[in-house]
Amino acid sequence: MASNDRFLVAIVAGVSLLVVVAFAVARLQPEPSFRPDGDPESAAHNYLLALERQDWPRAYGYLSPSLVCYPATAAQFVDDLSEDNRWLREFEGVELRVVDSSVQGDVALVTVRETRYWSGGLFDSGQSSNDFEMKLIRESGIWHLTRSDQYWWWGWSDAVEGRCREGRVPLPEPASPEGR
Repeated sequence: MASNDRFLVAIVAGVSLLVVVAFAVARLQPEPSFRPDGDPESAAHNYLLALERQDWPRAYGYLSPSLVCYPATAAQFVDDLSEDNRWLREFEGVELRVVDSSVQGDVALVTVRETRYWSGGLFDSGQSSNDFEMKLIRESGIWHLTRSDQYWWWGWSDAVEGRCREGRVPLPEPASPEGR
């Protein structure tokens, strides 16, 4: 065999080995799993994972019942995730990871890193990362979401012109000290 042929075989074998190793590493990554509830990081992680897996009742359970326009039922929650808001359900090529949190009493801010991967062909692929915050409150010892910069429908926390979607009644404003 000529030395050029050996060199070519070595290159092909090396590239093949790299492809096999990359495939093995990707396949051996553990699937994300739900964490035991009890801290704000777990609640944020579990909410996002439930959305990704389309486990609507579980995701709904992480919303705070004190939201201005809280969906009264899991069915209303699912309706909020309808085709008009399908961006709430797009997890293709997305990795979400809790990276930080700060807790002050019964209020927590959790920072989540969203990494998006894309591939447009052999030489066109990449990734981008974005951090966003989720706010949670502890109610009766359980952490619930009150807002998020991503994977959140603003209709849950913002009444438009004093009205909520589909006839939901906004929670009354707390009484002011002057009104007592």
